[in-house]
Amino acid sequence: MNSLLGITIGFIVIGFVVLISLKGSMESRLAKANVEVDEGLTKTNPVVCWIVSTVIWGLVSIILVVWSFHNYFG
Repeated sequence: MNSLLGITIGFIVIGFVVLISLKGSMESRLAKANVEVDEGLTKTNPVVCWIVSTVIWGLVSIILVVWSFHNYFG
């Protein structure tokens, strides 16, 4: 197996595990932030960081998959 393909699969699988494990805590923080309006900004800041990191993980995953297909089929 190509090392780039292994890195790609590992990155995607580890990312899914991390995202799923943190999803519950982010949902509870968002629910608490909706109830407590006074401290909403401080409670939603980790949620925004989680969303940004998820988008970055997705973009890197797409780039790795395309790069792996390019090396494998090209």
